Amino acid sequence: MGLPEPFAVPGVLGLGAPKQLTKKQKAAIIVRLLLAEGVDLPLTGMDEGIQEDLTLQMSAMRFVDRATLKSVIEEFVSEMEEIGLSFPAGLEGALTVLEGTISPATAARIRKQGGVRHTGDPWETISGLDPARLMPVLEEESVEIAAVLLSKLKVSTAAELLGKLPGPRARRVAYAVSLTGSIEPEVVDKIGRSLAEQLDAQPLRAFADGPVERVGAILNFSPAATRDEVLEGLDKDDAAFASEVRKAIFTFANIPARIDPRDIPKLTKDIDQAVLITALAAAAVDLTEVVDFILDSMSKRMADQIREEMENLGKVKDKDGEAAMNAVIATIRALEAAGEVLLIAEDEQ
Repeated sequence: MGLPEPFAVPGVLGLGAPKQLTKKQKAAIIVRLLLAEGVDLPLTGMDEGIQEDLTLQMSAMRFVDRATLKSVIEEFVSEMEEIGLSFPAGLEGALTVLEGTISPATAARIRKQGGVRHTGDPWETISGLDPARLMPVLEEESVEIAAVLLSKLKVSTAAELLGKLPGPRARRVAYAVSLTGSIEPEVVDKIGRSLAEQLDAQPLRAFADGPVERVGAILNFSPAATRDEVLEGLDKDDAAFASEVRKAIFTFANIPARIDPRDIPKLTKDIDQAVLITALAAAAVDLTEVVDFILDSMSKRMADQIREEMENLGKVKDKDGEAAMNAVIATIRALEAAGEVLLIAEDEQ
């Protein structure tokens, strides 16, 4: 590793041998050297007092001669080689290392019993949460807190959450965002830590999705007769719930209403052509509008070729047709999850 300039300047004032230097001075030298070499140091995870001491120490230093720098590096490397294994500091550090190894329920119970406070950047923790867990904050906290939360999230996530708020609440929160420019960083950090601890204290849910999403996902891949029968029963038992489930369902019949015609070429490229032809041939019996929508949204040459293949295939068994349609829907859902396509919401129609 070459020694970059401001460290290796012969004849410039040195700080003396390593034994005469304080630990803070040695730490400042090593940190400055690593930063000069382009190493990304995650110092934000350190205690704020240590970060402050390091900054003040660096501000008090000027040049280090080559001999002193070489000695400090050798001492640092020697101490590092003596370390056989290191463990994370504190309970939160241990939980971070064990993430994915112990159950979320166990981790939550340990945090609660130990009164663990979040270290590092709380907003990084919050941004990694399921957006659905953030909705109660936007709905129940003050508009100022909600505005800070939206401002710290990715634009796409913030837009998704804002769109789920009632109109009046969404307008008040959006206006509050315009007032966040003068908030001090310390205040934003305190808000982040408070929200992170609040969200961490929420009881774990047994299911990742809500009941509407779970029922909708099940009915998506159920036979049409079963789906219609279940929805008819839900209408009688709980009309409001049935209505929400209908919105969550996305079947082959919903393609014209939920898919942008410009996305059809992208979809057909990812779907096995034999599966697509089978699905279209089966749908030609009583879902002709779906067949026309898909074929009219692709090139004429490709559409004519598929129509010819459909005629050659002839009548498709109900079981095979249902399986092919479900395969098409599964591909669309996978592309939606990957952000390749966007399903049009029913209330946008």
